[in-house]
Amino acid sequence: MVLVMSRPSMASSSCSVASAVPAGLPSRSLSACAASTTCPPLRPVPPFPPLRVGRGSGRLRRAVRRRRRAVSAALAVVAAALAVGGTEAQASRGAPPPVVKPPPVAVRMVSAPVRIADAATVRLLRPGDRVDVVAAERAQPPRVVAAGARVAEVPVAEQGGGDGGALVVLSVPRETARALVGAGAMTRLAVTLC
Repeated sequence: MVLVMSRPSMASSSCSVASAVPAGLPSRSLSACAASTTCPPLRPVPPFPPLRVGRGSGRLRRAVRRRRRAVSAALAVVAAALAVGGTEAQASRGAPPPVVKPPPVAVRMVSAPVRIADAATVRLLRPGDRVDVVAAERAQPPRVVAAGARVAEVPVAEQGGGDGGALVVLSVPRETARALVGAGAMTRLAVTLC
């Protein structure tokens, strides 16, 4: 027995494809399907909810941030409590309160011209040097009238001044300037370089 298989005609396959294609598809896809006899039947895509990727890691980051903020706020509260409690604890233990020192008063400096007995010593001085002014009296031991006075100016020596000594201008506080004037009127003054 011989079986003869007949090929389906092109028209019948295209009709079956054309009947399976929904309306609205372009004609090119119809013709491509019509040329092929092995086209799968068309099926609609089922609806599905959208996928959200990466939301879990965002939650973790937010939780870590919240925890960091809470820890830093707690540390700030503890530091404030320790600062307040420390001073109160000292006061309750009978410790004396901390002494607040007043700011140092600015000392006003004045220029005081002083006549030094030895003119040769004055020629060694330069502006900016620090000197101690010593009052030498015959009956008493020498005493320091001005300690660490700054030399402001060394005037030019007078011609033919004789044994009158030499003049030097010192920058000292006002009270020290008064003491220098008083000592210069009563005794001979000398200087030593600091």
